[in-house]
Amino acid sequence: MSKLLPLTIACGEYDRTRPIKDGRVRVDGCEVTYLALEPEELFFRAFRYADFDVAELSFNSYLMQTSRDRCPYVAIPAFVSRHFRHSCLFIRTDRDIRTPADLKGKLVGLPEYQQTANVWMRGIFKEDYGLDPADIHWRTGGQEEPGRDERTPLALPSGVDLQPIPSDKTLNKMLTEGELDAVFSARELSCFVKGVPNVGLMFPNFREVESDYYRRTKIFPIMHVIGIKKTLVESFPWLPATLYKAFCQAKEIALRDMAEQAVARFTLPWPEVNLQDARDLMGANFWRYGIAESAHEIETLARYSFEQGLAAKKLDAQEIFHPSVFEISRT
Repeated sequence: MSKLLPLTIACGEYDRTRPIKDGRVRVDGCEVTYLALEPEELFFRAFRYADFDVAELSFNSYLMQTSRDRCPYVAIPAFVSRHFRHSCLFIRTDRDIRTPADLKGKLVGLPEYQQTANVWMRGIFKEDYGLDPADIHWRTGGQEEPGRDERTPLALPSGVDLQPIPSDKTLNKMLTEGELDAVFSARELSCFVKGVPNVGLMFPNFREVESDYYRRTKIFPIMHVIGIKKTLVESFPWLPATLYKAFCQAKEIALRDMAEQAVARFTLPWPEVNLQDARDLMGANFWRYGIAESAHEIETLARYSFEQGLAAKKLDAQEIFHPSVFEISRT
């Protein structure tokens, strides 16, 4: 009989986690079953039912639940999802919207108000463009399928207008038909992909805008963290540091494979050019794991979440992450 701890890890299908999935990286003392799931299903099941031993989690939803002592998971600083989000703002091009300030008084759709991508963009819009969340009329609902709602309840500050769209409509259709002025989303809208008239990007030159944002702030926005079920950690206190080490090893393999030019591992021409561009802008450790390594980004998202009335208090790193990973994250 195996003495290994059976461990179910639910996470996206990433190059930086694949070595755990395929067994090239072992989680010491554990026998891993890796479930590759999309974020929408994964987050819903993790936060509603705590279905998994280890789960990729929306960072902001984790902050919200942790600030209220309701989260069944405790985080380690393996940031498997990071993304600049200026590229994810879809607008009606016939509404004279040229800058974020032009969204004042407009109807803007969101899959979820608490979605980490949208927390980042509201914070950036306030700091960079003077646009307060209360300046916009927010409408939430399913992007391509009707019926989506917030994964955890909200109690927003007075003055913030947040309402659901009709239950039989989608954000994509409402933007297509001009019932919304813009949509913020972590996924591309099908109407944009299909080239529907009068639908475009707020920032068509998003790579230039996002590069400038990084130069000014040194922030590469964190979207998701890895959480471990608290009841499991109570029984196996060695698990957070062990898991963190495995996720770090898997990421290093992915970066090494990316730099290998003798064999084309990615279905793209010139992947080495994008890799070098990232290094030139952000340094060799451009996809940072660790608490000290990402302190500014962690603090900024925690502040945005509290300022926007999502987290009940502004959490610090000691409240966000398991204590065993603080020392190892500095190696």
